Amino acid sequence: MAPQGAIMSARIFIWVGNPRESSLCHGMADAYTRGASGYSAEIRRMHLFDMTFDPDLTDGYTSRKTLEPSLEEWRENILWANHLCWAYPQWWGGMPAKMKGVIDRAYLPGFAMRYHDTGPWWDKLLTGRSADVLMTADGPAWFDQLSYGRPAKLQVENLVLKFAGIKPVRTLQVGTVKTARPEKIQQWLKQAEARGAAAARKLARA
Repeated sequence: MAPQGAIMSARIFIWVGNPRESSLCHGMADAYTRGASGYSAEIRRMHLFDMTFDPDLTDGYTSRKTLEPSLEEWRENILWANHLCWAYPQWWGGMPAKMKGVIDRAYLPGFAMRYHDTGPWWDKLLTGRSADVLMTADGPAWFDQLSYGRPAKLQVENLVLKFAGIKPVRTLQVGTVKTARPEKIQQWLKQAEARGAAAARKLARA
């Protein structure tokens, strides 16, 4: 917590978790950046498509692989940031496999959480950070909620980010992408820009 009267600068780490080189996710991340930049936020950004690593946590938590440079950079950016923004598509009720591979390999005990030796509890090691999630989908959020309970939203919010102490988390889920007209896409981009501005403004006033 910053001392009373102190101004905290927004340090935002934006991660585009789409394995493609270009997508609506990239556009929403661009819009979010514009919004945050209006409040002088410091921004770092990474793209999943140019991260090179082995996504398989072969031995689980019993044996660790050496982290590749891109995974080390990803972790350093999370530790640097006081706010995260993850932009990615919902695929099969969750995140893309390569994106999940980053979390499997790098979001580990000792970094994101620390399990207690006895009992089911754990220490959350990434507290003091908040997050926005920008999620694209080929169905509207209301249908996802009605039919499936929005599993991708629950996964990233509760079982990844909040699990390590990152909160609050706000998710903007947009769709249906495949049939969206240009004016609808522009509306989504404006929403993403507003989210970026709100995050940077809030941190600047903390």
